[in-house]
Amino acid sequence: MNQTVKDFLKDLNREQYDAVVNAEGPSMIIAGAGSGKTRVLTYRIAYLLEKGVDPFHVLALTFTNKAAREMKERVIQLIGDGEARNVWMGTFHAVFAKILRIESQHLGYTPHFSIYDTDDSKKLIRNIIKEMNLDPKIYVPNYVRNRISMAKSHIISPEDYAANSEITEADENGNKPLIKDIYKSYNARLKRSDAMDFDDLLFNTYVLFHTFAEVLYKYQQKFRYILVDEYQDTNQAQYLIVKKLAANTENICVVGDDAQSIYAFRGANIQNILNFKKDYPDYKLFKLEQNYRSTKMIVNAANKVITFNKDQIKKTVWTDNDEGEKIGFIKATNDNEEGKLVADAIFAAKMNQQRPNSDFAILYRTNAQSRSMEESLRRLNIPYRIYGGQSFYNRKEVKDLLAYFRLVINTKDEEALQRCINTPSRGIGKTSMHHIIVTAEANDVSMWEVINAPQQYGLKVNAGILNKLSAFATMIKSFAVEMKKKEAYEVASLIAEGSGLMRMFREEDTPESISRVENMEELLNSVKEFSERGAEANEGDLESQGSLEEFMQEVALFTDADKEDEDNDKVSLMTIHAAKGLEFPYVFIVGLEENLFPSIQSINTRTDLEEERRLFYVAITRAKKKVTLSYAESRYRWGQFSFSEPSRFLDEIDEALLDIPRKNALKTAPDNYEKHANNQYLPPSGKRKLKPIHSSTSHAETTHFQPDDTTGLVIGMEVEHPKFGKGKVVTIEGAGPNKKATVFFNGIGSKSLLLRFAKLKILK
Repeated sequence: MNQTVKDFLKDLNREQYDAVVNAEGPSMIIAGAGSGKTRVLTYRIAYLLEKGVDPFHVLALTFTNKAAREMKERVIQLIGDGEARNVWMGTFHAVFAKILRIESQHLGYTPHFSIYDTDDSKKLIRNIIKEMNLDPKIYVPNYVRNRISMAKSHIISPEDYAANSEITEADENGNKPLIKDIYKSYNARLKRSDAMDFDDLLFNTYVLFHTFAEVLYKYQQKFRYILVDEYQDTNQAQYLIVKKLAANTENICVVGDDAQSIYAFRGANIQNILNFKKDYPDYKLFKLEQNYRSTKMIVNAANKVITFNKDQIKKTVWTDNDEGEKIGFIKATNDNEEGKLVADAIFAAKMNQQRPNSDFAILYRTNAQSRSMEESLRRLNIPYRIYGGQSFYNRKEVKDLLAYFRLVINTKDEEALQRCINTPSRGIGKTSMHHIIVTAEANDVSMWEVINAPQQYGLKVNAGILNKLSAFATMIKSFAVEMKKKEAYEVASLIAEGSGLMRMFREEDTPESISRVENMEELLNSVKEFSERGAEANEGDLESQGSLEEFMQEVALFTDADKEDEDNDKVSLMTIHAAKGLEFPYVFIVGLEENLFPSIQSINTRTDLEEERRLFYVAITRAKKKVTLSYAESRYRWGQFSFSEPSRFLDEIDEALLDIPRKNALKTAPDNYEKHANNQYLPPSGKRKLKPIHSSTSHAETTHFQPDDTTGLVIGMEVEHPKFGKGKVVTIEGAGPNKKATVFFNGIGSKSLLLRFAKLKILK
């Protein structure tokens, strides 16, 4: 062995070394979190090349371009760029697209075929649905595309789809019996356009190798050493293609971790890695169990959690790192408080330990959970960025609903009008909008004025469009009338439903549309919380609890504060799925509640529940120094509190590993810092807590004022309020949590009070 190989192999531990140098025959490398998986892959490629293997005979498949680039760069650093650049290294889709262009004539394509992205595919499907005179509310394009995508990832052609009674019966039961015809037409149109979609890059590669034996043999001879990264994430098509390519030499090395298989919803099949030993009985198994990333506390917590899964390849991850801090624990009254306590804890750690913002990550199960986290971070001026998704207030569906709010408040807001007028679709297309814009400019008036008086301004559109414009204008004006009569949450909910936005996404019934409904629901929850914050702050005074317009002003300030800049020192917010492959010193895993994490869709079968537990395992193992877990006892659902149970996953961590604060300590603040009422934080001085500084000294606001239970309050009673003084109950209306009283206060006048927040002492 030459000196170069000896030099770089010194960087490896015993298990990594064995996994690198045993390069002949089938092998599976089970790489625990933080165990140096990428290092082993790159060193194994470098080792093969240094042994004299032709780089053109090496195929390395990854799931991301970033991973492929990183691997190639590392190989070049080890042995130079001469031979390393000739290795076939890239994502499944990139490598297979290259093969398909070379062999395109076998499948009736040209080497210049187009590749349709998701939007291209949806647009084509939408056109086919229209041409077939099908109802797009039943045959929702995104749903149809997902069905076709799942079929292709399982190597099911249009003909196989139509002949499969189980599949077609499912479509018929869902009132969508013609999906098989749409699929057939869709594929024919792709072919006619000399185009493939992303799923075709896998499907057609399989067809190529399955149908043309000489082509398969060519690539079996070419790729004599095959390496596959993240093997636990492969779907049926990827599995079958790789198996065919490796059939001759069986020099196949797969790297992965069954404990981190979290993409079943994309078609990934964990059985591919679990059954590797059945496909290759003489395989060698290497376990990378030393964790270089995390503390002992984190490793032990993750190990304990994953033991509850039945389907797994047993391994014991360990580390020589420091013991580290115990797993933090936050119990919040509601999701709003959860966001506040998480932001407070980040602020305290930043101040006490002088940590940059980039050291912190907040991980959640669904994108909608980011809202309370974002708002709390903003209030403390902590910069953050959203990964794997947009900022909550920049998501399309949220911006659509906010646009309606803006238009109802100010009909001259033309950006909002253009966003709303055909969302959902009302048949007011681009041509009509062009006429409206031109007419408004010619008459020097707003678009809204043209819509309201089209004949006065000479708008040239047909009678059908005039009727649609009139209906839209009437709807917006009706919302404006209701805004003057109803509370902010009531009118916001009315707009969400009355505009048709909620209905549009509910009817799509896809994972994406469900997420959009959740995001709009979360926006409405924000309006509700905004209203109740105002009412609570003003002791139930409904006149001062905050209008929809005031809410929009607050949101505008939030979005203005969310400007992108070149500063990378920001807290990271992302779903756990998006966090896979990343690491951070401090990780907060929020929303650990039953039906949220684990998801309500994942608690009916052991297979689904085990995937949720693997997701929790992935979340824990992103952390280097400390993990903090949090849950809320209640969350808003459609403007109402729904009470939550702690996640079963919390019970699966040994209590000895948890730092559980004394009872109720977290209701005020974490123990390691002190808090003023004005959100300014100071370094700790022992365990003593500062009392909040009150700036208000109202009429009866003394330490002796004790409000009474107002359940039995009746008209005519005399009461005392800490802010407004003495008064008399004039009217009572509503019931339960919505019970209100109108009280006439001497020298102030009448005040409408929400009794659950109002502080009243009954005098007589």
